Amino acid sequence: MKLLAIDSSGMVASVAVVDEEKVLGEYTINNKKTHSQTLLPMIDEVVKMLELDLEEIDAIAISEGPGSFTGLRIGSATAKGIGLALNKKIVEVPTVEALAWNVWPTDSLICPLMDARRQQAYTGLFQRKNKADSKNANCDIEVIQKQCVVKIEEMIDQINEIGQEVIFLGDGVKTFKDYIEQNIKVPFMFAPVSMNEQRAASVACLGMKLLKEGKTCSASAHKPNYLRLSQAERERQQKVRDFKIC
Repeated sequence: MKLLAIDSSGMVASVAVVDEEKVLGEYTINNKKTHSQTLLPMIDEVVKMLELDLEEIDAIAISEGPGSFTGLRIGSATAKGIGLALNKKIVEVPTVEALAWNVWPTDSLICPLMDARRQQAYTGLFQRKNKADSKNANCDIEVIQKQCVVKIEEMIDQINEIGQEVIFLGDGVKTFKDYIEQNIKVPFMFAPVSMNEQRAASVACLGMKLLKEGKTCSASAHKPNYLRLSQAERERQQKVRDFKIC
């Protein structure tokens, strides 16, 4: 099976094509260009370099969220457009969990952090599955805390309670690094830059697992998972509440 993977949930734009054994090609860029400018040309370039017809792919894995509302909408629209045009299924991949796959081999607790503003983070807790069994070579990750949006202090408190060494990664590390260093009570580390940002190859690895489990949806049914309302929607709801009070 072949899978096209797309991640535009943050500043990074990334696309990859994988089969069941290897990453065939990956294109990742992190600059000031908008995802609407980069995603389709990146997909086109990867397809050309691989001499691949998109008809050959079995499904499209999309980083479904949470993350940048604009980035998620662009990635979602791109995946939906290709899926509808080629009649391909969509594999919706949780963004935070996909980030955890960047550092899968570690024995530490894995805590991805994406800056959600207002001292909150899109985050979760994960660890390598069957890590106590050295003879089990299967790649899989166990979800300790599903992806969520919480204040950074709540997540650090939870990690301190678990009492296990932890590795942090994601664009939120830069935002919350000082707080982490001042308040963490367990051994910790920050992922190197090569593993710190979103990668379509990681989306593809988790996406391939979900595809084999039959966890897909139609292109028309797919929509991003924002985890919370946008700023504009929150302000609109507040105006409605204020109006009712008056």
